[in-house]
Amino acid sequence: MRSVAVRTLAAIGATLLALANTTAAAQTGDPLTRPYPQADCSNCATWNQPHAPVRLHGNTYYVGTNGLAALLITSPQGHVLIDGGLPNSAPLILANVRALGFNVRDIELILNSHVHFDHAGGIAALQRATGARVAASGPSAPVLERGSSLVGDPQHGTLLDFPRVRNVRRFADGETLRVGPIAVTAHLTPGHTPGGTTWTWRSCDGAGCLDLVYADSQTPISADGFRFTDSPAYPSAVADFERGHGKLETLRCDILITPHPSASSLWERLARGPAGLVDREACKRYAAAARQQLARRLETERGTR
Repeated sequence: MRSVAVRTLAAIGATLLALANTTAAAQTGDPLTRPYPQADCSNCATWNQPHAPVRLHGNTYYVGTNGLAALLITSPQGHVLIDGGLPNSAPLILANVRALGFNVRDIELILNSHVHFDHAGGIAALQRATGARVAASGPSAPVLERGSSLVGDPQHGTLLDFPRVRNVRRFADGETLRVGPIAVTAHLTPGHTPGGTTWTWRSCDGAGCLDLVYADSQTPISADGFRFTDSPAYPSAVADFERGHGKLETLRCDILITPHPSASSLWERLARGPAGLVDREACKRYAAAARQQLARRLETERGTR
């Protein structure tokens, strides 16, 4: 097994190569990895800062950028990748996978938390590079295929378009998707978007097995004029949020990860060492905080009616 120093140098080298490839893609106009102009996305450059890959537990690795999560779950029979960041995150994600010693063509399945440009924007490029099949929830699949949000999304009208994804397979709430021994289960937790999905799986390191939860965003953020209380475009938004909060509270949850790592203090927890990641109350606290955010938003809406 390579030493930590060698693996770190490999990760740094791969990241530098990915940055060069990203710059070249921007210059040659690759439509699948072209960065958004700063004027269109003031947060994108910060979100897309590179981050070396991190082993979270067993066969689960963080391969995303500093501000946008992407997770790799590995097996000898093939791998699963969850989320794709921005369009120009894709080269960084692929470089992180390679730096860990895995072949990107062994990625068999790509999944998504929710279909906003900062989490789904890189999926088309990742699909092209890996040849993987892509699966999404019923409400999310048509958004991936058209590359733009639908009217029911609370942030519709403010979201950037992203490259279209081909041949998206639909799955049902509670369905378990498999690649070899990997089994990831979909839990629909909409509200932030109509098709938002939380993913759970079990990851083992020798005899030590833990339940991992990739919990979708639960923030009640919207475009100006959208009301969660009584939106005709998304009338079930509040009920969807509440059902999702209930699901998150009941999940077996040893390690919590979120699409924006800052939402679950991932880097701070990692700084405390591997044991800092394990927190069996994290999903309950995440749901409780989301409930409070929703209550504040609804109170604001009632006050401005």
